[in-house]
Amino acid sequence: MSDTSLLEDLKAIVGASGFREGDDIDARNYTDWMGARAIVPVLLLRPSNTAEVSAILKLCNDAGQPLAPQGGMTGLVSAAAPLAGEISLSFERMNRIEEIDPYTSTMTVEAGVVLQSIQEQAEAHGLLFPLDLGARGSATIGGNLSTNAGGNRVIRYGMTRDLVVGVEAVLADGTVIDGLHKLRKNNTGYDLKQLFIGSEGTLGLITKAVLKLTQKPNSQAVAMCSVDSFANVADLLVHCQATLGANLSAFEVIWQNSYKLVEQHMSHVTVPLDADHGFYVLVESMGSDKTKDTDLFFDSLASATEKNLIDEVVIADSDAKMKNLWAVRDSAAEVSTGVGYMHTYDVSLNVSDMGYFGEEVERRLRAQWPDAVLGLFGHIGDGNVHIVINVGPDTKVLHREIDEVVYGLIQKLHGAISAEHGIGIMKKEFLSYSKSENEIALMKNLKSTLDPKNILNPGRVFN
Repeated sequence: MSDTSLLEDLKAIVGASGFREGDDIDARNYTDWMGARAIVPVLLLRPSNTAEVSAILKLCNDAGQPLAPQGGMTGLVSAAAPLAGEISLSFERMNRIEEIDPYTSTMTVEAGVVLQSIQEQAEAHGLLFPLDLGARGSATIGGNLSTNAGGNRVIRYGMTRDLVVGVEAVLADGTVIDGLHKLRKNNTGYDLKQLFIGSEGTLGLITKAVLKLTQKPNSQAVAMCSVDSFANVADLLVHCQATLGANLSAFEVIWQNSYKLVEQHMSHVTVPLDADHGFYVLVESMGSDKTKDTDLFFDSLASATEKNLIDEVVIADSDAKMKNLWAVRDSAAEVSTGVGYMHTYDVSLNVSDMGYFGEEVERRLRAQWPDAVLGLFGHIGDGNVHIVINVGPDTKVLHREIDEVVYGLIQKLHGAISAEHGIGIMKKEFLSYSKSENEIALMKNLKSTLDPKNILNPGRVFN
């Protein structure tokens, strides 16, 4: 089959409205979020159902044609933008919510449904889909699944893989693996869905998923606290876990450097506290009894203040103020709009190492780039720190050098180079910093078994 005949056969599968080529391909379908690549794909396919995905993969597998699967294109590790010679497969037309089942508390969705739509539909039925992240308005559930996204409430609800009952996926040769059951307890052999969740589209393409929902909380309380040392931040975490118990739904920390960047560059939010403290902690509680939960929240923060863990605290007393406190936290990831291009890092560490990490990574960066602008923030309750860094006009071309500083320290502390963003292309060189040789060998064996012709997102995660 010639290249031309392959392309024509692929177009025939999806029909006239199911493909784009040449100048008709929108830049959002090939521009990398990190600005590293902008290669127009050979063809952009937009299948409308699983059968079309299966037919596409069978043809491409037979021809040895590589594909780059795409969701909302909000990833930060260069995994979805196509490489030279690749065809892009976008799930943007597979955006249907098929069912909400209140008795099993599940929602069955196609891969292209936007996360915010899932959240809103769950809420409309008195339920909650707890996965939440800054890109909620554009990230799709397929992308969230493929990267095992984390977000703001992992401390209570877990990562994306913890929020899935079953998936439907298509293997490289077009075989459809139908695991769309609603059974919370299903101990019948290997948990195959976990092969595809977090594999970044390299082992198979997730086309549908059955998501776990929970009852919508009846109460929500949010506060921003200023804390003067990371030791107190860690102790405050333990205190909140002990006093709030299962109600603790988020524990987000912003280092002073990030807080100042938000104050200086993000005019659409109002920082609630002076920027002269070492750390700022957003604490959120969700529960089932508004009166009791509110009292419990106040008591927890009051006793933390008595223990000198908190210097100042602002408790939101309206929905608008809750949204503003969360906007401060979300804005920590968006300061590049004012600072300029910033490399973004997503790492995982033991909480006991985070104070040292924050000080040492800044010391090492400034040793090479004295005028570096950086900010740290993250989901400290689950061991996740994000870093944004600008070292000057050459920031983009110095990516490798900055990586070595950050990931070299992560390796020393036995952390993970990726907590929730995946590996993609940008982190694969450093995979051995967090995975052993035997682990990487097993990963490669799985890849060669499920995708022997290496057509699914080749060159991502590892070579």
